[in-house]
Amino acid sequence: MRSILPVTTFWVVALLPLQILVAQAAEPSKVLKRVSVEGKSLDVVQIAEIKDVVWGFDFLSPDRLIFTQRNGKIFIQDLRQNSLSEVQGAPAVFHQGQGGLLDVRAHPSFKTNSLVYLTYSQPQPNDEAATALAVAKLESNALKDLKVLFTANNVNSNSIHFGSRIEFRKESDGKTYLYMTLGERNERHSAQKLDSHAGKIIRLNLDGSVPKGNPFGASAVWSMGHRNPQGLALHPETHELWSAEFGPRGGDEINLIQKGANYGWPVVTYGREYWGPSIGEGFTKPGMVDSIVHYVPSISPSGIAFYSGKLISDWKNDLFIACLSGTHLRKVTLKNNQAVQQTEILSGEGWRFREVREGPDGFIYFSTDLGLIARLQPVK
Repeated sequence: MRSILPVTTFWVVALLPLQILVAQAAEPSKVLKRVSVEGKSLDVVQIAEIKDVVWGFDFLSPDRLIFTQRNGKIFIQDLRQNSLSEVQGAPAVFHQGQGGLLDVRAHPSFKTNSLVYLTYSQPQPNDEAATALAVAKLESNALKDLKVLFTANNVNSNSIHFGSRIEFRKESDGKTYLYMTLGERNERHSAQKLDSHAGKIIRLNLDGSVPKGNPFGASAVWSMGHRNPQGLALHPETHELWSAEFGPRGGDEINLIQKGANYGWPVVTYGREYWGPSIGEGFTKPGMVDSIVHYVPSISPSGIAFYSGKLISDWKNDLFIACLSGTHLRKVTLKNNQAVQQTEILSGEGWRFREVREGPDGFIYFSTDLGLIARLQPVK
């Protein structure tokens, strides 16, 4: 596994709380701070602020942003009218610990079919839960005909390590497939078992069925040996799939995901038990794929996104990481699939960054566990 590079830190002033009334006009977007990142001036522009963790978000159109809160609520922010509306019809969730309503993505053909995908911790009997994937039609700020497409088979009462991000990839056969990350739910060795969905990245057809060409026959599993991957993104040029996952005490990883590959957890890891001892058999092992970069101490990487360079050409194909315990956005410059430079952005405020995504306008949007959605906007 490759070592960590030094970073440069930048900061922004603290944000004063702002309460938004649902389904009413919000206070106008405002510049929170102007910052300099690698010699470039950026405004930090607030889009919305609402209570609870903003776990995932996606763009329904250039002017409409849909986002989830872990407490089970879904909202749409109208960027043009600057108004916020709650979406009705969300599924019931297991809202304990790290569980709740998780990712949200618009179907690749949302303009014509109005379909939205959700991942969440699905309640099970005996106060247990499983990570699930559902799809529904969005009509007039309500989800209709919600259908569960997939439920992970590693059901237990643990309230941690659910995953789960969604990514779409159009492949050489002309079809688009859905990828989804699944945490191991604190059942470590299940990440090495092919009959368990724990600690896996899966590939599905858009209707939830298992496609032909998956590496393990009729299994949905695409890769294995993951701990708790909460980041998933496509490289804008190579269309390779990348992920980010949490280690325990250290050992966070950024991985280039390969078909049928084993990423080692818990056999190999740079992480340690929270009380000190090492885990597994070491840092690397034949037959298991090394990470592109690992982090000791932990930065807790959640959402990740590649930047297309639409507005800042120097940052084309750079990877952005939303860091929770690290309390910053991290920009990683890659060359030949190696990290050659890393920069911390917006550190020092104590914000736990949960998701990051490039918008249709070319701005970099992010969300936090305090309920903030904002963007980095180059100063003209």
